[in-house]
Amino acid sequence: MSHAHNSDLMNRLKRAQGHLATIIKMIEDNRDGLETAQQLQAVVSALDKAKTILVADHIEHHLEDVVGPLSREAREKLGRLTDLAKYL
Repeated sequence: MSHAHNSDLMNRLKRAQGHLATIIKMIEDNRDGLETAQQLQAVVSALDKAKTILVADHIEHHLEDVVGPLSREAREKLGRLTDLAKYL
């Protein structure tokens, strides 16, 4: 299973990477601490969402390995579990 094919995951990781590069530059330029903290929060948020997506994809993949293709109803129920995963 390759998570590289999940465009939402890759976009979020690239966004976090861009924010992190900005933060490094802000610190090097001795920018305001509040602005820097806001950028740090953006990275944390992007990584948290990426983690949720990665875990959900992983669970779905392994469920399909065990039980076969998931029905629409099963995917909807799995979606509810995915929503819960964001609180981990």
